[in-house]
Amino acid sequence: QVQLVESGGGLVQAGGSLRLSCAASGSIFSTMGWYRQAPGKQRGLVATISRDGITTYADSVKGRFTISRDNAKNTVYLQMNSLKPEDTGAYYCNVRTRLAEVWGQGTLVTVSS
Repeated sequence: QVQLVESGGGLVQAGGSLRLSCAASGSIFSTMGWYRQAPGKQRGLVATISRDGITTYADSVKGRFTISRDNAKNTVYLQMNSLKPEDTGAYYCNVRTRLAEVWGQGTLVTVSS
């Protein structure tokens, strides 16, 4: 049974930084990533990383966010710098195994102007 534990959300001023973590257990994970959902909007991609380190980013976060992972710890990280108010939302960890896709419970990020 796959379990995800997310951490690192919070309140930060515009221009600040936060680091999100998602520790996964219970399987071998291929792609791991982060998605976010702003109030009143659909959930969308932030960044993903494959097991061998290939990354993808939403255009809106390129150059500001960095996704990384530690395969030995089954943990994916999202370093968020130069945060903007429009980055506010619930951030969800997403991991994929050979058979399934699993979502975390979400962690809230609020960026004040």
